Amino acid sequence: MNKADELKIGIPGAAGRMGAILVRQVQETDGCRVVGASEAAGNDALGRDAGELAGIGAIGVPIGADPAAMFAAADAVLDFTLPAATARHAELAAATATGLIVGTTGLGAREQQALEAAARAVPVVQAPNMSLCVNLLFRLTEQVAGLLDADYDIEILEMHHRHKVDAPSGTALGLGRAAARGRGVALDDVAVRGRDGMTGARERGAIGFAALRGGDVVGDHAVIFAAEGERLELSHRSASRQTYARGALRAAFWTRGRAPGLYTMADVLGFA
Repeated sequence: MNKADELKIGIPGAAGRMGAILVRQVQETDGCRVVGASEAAGNDALGRDAGELAGIGAIGVPIGADPAAMFAAADAVLDFTLPAATARHAELAAATATGLIVGTTGLGAREQQALEAAARAVPVVQAPNMSLCVNLLFRLTEQVAGLLDADYDIEILEMHHRHKVDAPSGTALGLGRAAARGRGVALDDVAVRGRDGMTGARERGAIGFAALRGGDVVGDHAVIFAAEGERLELSHRSASRQTYARGALRAAFWTRGRAPGLYTMADVLGFA
């Protein structure tokens, strides 16, 4: 492929664990290349080559402190950073007509509004989990929840590494929303996000969450449908963050030439 036709990718947080995986995935995939990488001011990685930090050798892309320059150079940006940074990146995406792929979780109302505003100008793909199989799990969860009535209690269990800062995980909440859609209810009306002490009997129709943290677990998720005499479990385990990188890059290719809008991985995979 002619270099001019390649999809130009920007990666904020390029010195982090997920950022390095994204750099490797982009450089190892035909039809795209990293053209910009950024980190927060004061980061020790500033000025270093993004490829060297990712363990693939120099690619001629130094990590800078100015995300605006990265957005200006890129066709799409893969953002797995922090909520406040993602809100700023949304503004830059709209200003530079750059597609934005958002895997950041834990966004509050203000950050979500920033994404929605950007989506009026550019294509934005947002997903609590970019893994293709996890997005199939969302779909299956919604379908099963729609088929099984409230005699089947729904519990969502997730486990992540000890360093994860938000709970329940964005993926777990995504599974909860999928189950709620299947039941035709609002998740906020039925969610139980923690139990401790004398909680009383479980309420019919509730969707429960349990969050575990420990070790280096990349991400385990299970949706349990439990009734008298039987139990159905849908589960997924991530052994590598590369699954998120592959999904994010697929979304980036999908945004090329796409109309502005706030999209999900269900749109990317064709089953929205």
